[in-house]
Amino acid sequence: MTMNKRDVGSLPLFQTPQGANAPFPDFPFDAKSVPDLQFENYLHAQGFNSIAGTDEAGRGPLAGPVVAAAVILPLGAQIDGLNDSKKLSIAKRNILFDVVMDVALAVAVTSISAETIDRTDIRKASLEAMRRSIMRLGVVPDFVLADGRDIPPALPSHMQAKALVKGDGRSMTVAAAAIVAKVTRDRMMAQIGLENEGYGLEKHMGYGSAQHRAKIENKGGITRIHRFSFRPLRKDDFS
Repeated sequence: MTMNKRDVGSLPLFQTPQGANAPFPDFPFDAKSVPDLQFENYLHAQGFNSIAGTDEAGRGPLAGPVVAAAVILPLGAQIDGLNDSKKLSIAKRNILFDVVMDVALAVAVTSISAETIDRTDIRKASLEAMRRSIMRLGVVPDFVLADGRDIPPALPSHMQAKALVKGDGRSMTVAAAAIVAKVTRDRMMAQIGLENEGYGLEKHMGYGSAQHRAKIENKGGITRIHRFSFRPLRKDDFS
């Protein structure tokens, strides 16, 4: 995967559909606030009609895929209780997942396997999952809001994008994508855990809990499930 200047960081200017260069707004952010539609409303006012949010779940675990989602919400959509997925209970995330799936104009989800993560790296795998999700949307977006510091690579030239640090706490569209990605991955890990007993994957979702690390030390990792490029699974960590 080739990264270029357009893919990294946040672009200070973007081009409106009318061809004018416009500065991207830097709305104030308070970690105690909830995501809203400030970015989406601004972009709609500049002439963009289909705005996608994208985010991933599962960058840090020792096992399982990284999962990304892309979501397009209707203009002015309001989803009560939507927030950074890490601040919500499992029950609340599941409820919001159903709401997003019902309200959204388009949703797409992509998973990248542990084997692929090991062949590339987690950053590249995460961005590729986001890119594929964007490209699989049933409605073609003309602007993408991506959580984090990087824009997914190799997007079509007509599709502009902006990276938003802590985007899932600032943009309702990104927060919706984060919920879909997180719930989808958790459900995948629950199934993987049932099929691979003893590691507790259905409980900790592949993260490095004490139980999980102890099991890895005693039994090693599971082929195609664990990320063998991650510590403590890397061979040089056992030498």
